[in-house]
Amino acid sequence: MPNDNLKSYLHLHLIVFIWGFTAILGRLITLDAMPLVWFRMFFAVIFILLFIKYKKIATKIPRKMVLKFLVAGLVIALHWFTFFRAIKVSNVSITLACLSTGAFFTSLIEPIFFGKKIIWYEIFFGLLVVAGLCIIFNVEGHYIEGILLALLSAFLSASFAVINSKFVKDYEPTVISVYELAGGVLFFSIFLLFTNSFTTDFFQLKLHDLLYLFILSSICTAYAFIASTAVMKYLSPYTVMLTINLEPIYGIILAVIIFKEKEQMSTGFYFGALLIVVTVILNGILKSRTKVN
Repeated sequence: MPNDNLKSYLHLHLIVFIWGFTAILGRLITLDAMPLVWFRMFFAVIFILLFIKYKKIATKIPRKMVLKFLVAGLVIALHWFTFFRAIKVSNVSITLACLSTGAFFTSLIEPIFFGKKIIWYEIFFGLLVVAGLCIIFNVEGHYIEGILLALLSAFLSASFAVINSKFVKDYEPTVISVYELAGGVLFFSIFLLFTNSFTTDFFQLKLHDLLYLFILSSICTAYAFIASTAVMKYLSPYTVMLTINLEPIYGIILAVIIFKEKEQMSTGFYFGALLIVVTVILNGILKSRTKVN
C-alpha cells in the first residue's frame, strides 16, 4: 500500500504538470469558453470509448449511479467553462493563482461530505488565503471578472474532487470518467440547443484550433481525467487538491516563457499568489503531521 501511495503521488504530479499546460492551450485556442469545453469533452468521450473497447471494460452500472455520474459531469464541465472563461477575460497567471484556492475550499467542503470537524488552523490559513486574494484584487483590480470566475472554478473543482473520491471506491475510474464527461457533453448540448448555438460556424474549426483541441482532449483530458480519478483510490481529496496547487506554479512559469510580456504581472500580484500557494502547502504539511501524531 505505501508503494501504491508513492506511485500515485508521483503520477499525480505528472497529471498536475499536464493540467498546467492545459491553461496554455486554453489561451492558444481561439474558440470561446463554451464551444472550447464542449469540443474538449466530446473528443475526450470518443477517446475514452475507444480505450474502453480496446480494453474490453464493462460499462454497465446501476441507473441511480448513471444519474449521479452525469450530474458530477455537469460540475466538472462548469469548472472547465469558468476556468477557460477566466483565462479569456484576464490571463493565465490570474486564473491559475486564484485556482490555487481549491485546497482551501476542499477543507471546508470535506467536513460536509464526510462529517469531519473544521480544524482551527484551517480557518486561520483560510484567512491568509483571503489576504492573498485581497492583495491580488488591489493590484490587479481591472481583472475582477477573471478573478471571480477563477474563484468559482476553484470551488467547483474542489466540489468535484470530493464527490469523485466517493465514486472511485466502488467503480472503475475509466467508467466513471466516460459517464461524467458524457454528462458534461449532454448538459452543455442541451444549453447550446436552447440558445440556437449549434450553427454551421460552431463546427467550423481552424486547423491550429483542431490540433490544440486534439492535444487538450486526448492527453490533458482523457488520459489525465482517468489517471486523476484512479489515484484517488490511494490519496485523500485534500492531498489531491493540495498537489493540484502546484498547477499555478507550473502554468505561470510556462505562460511567462511562452507569452512573455502578456503574462508579466506586478510584484504585488506575485506576492499575493505566493502567499496563497505557501499557505495551502503549510496547511497540508501541518495536517499531515497531525495525522501522523
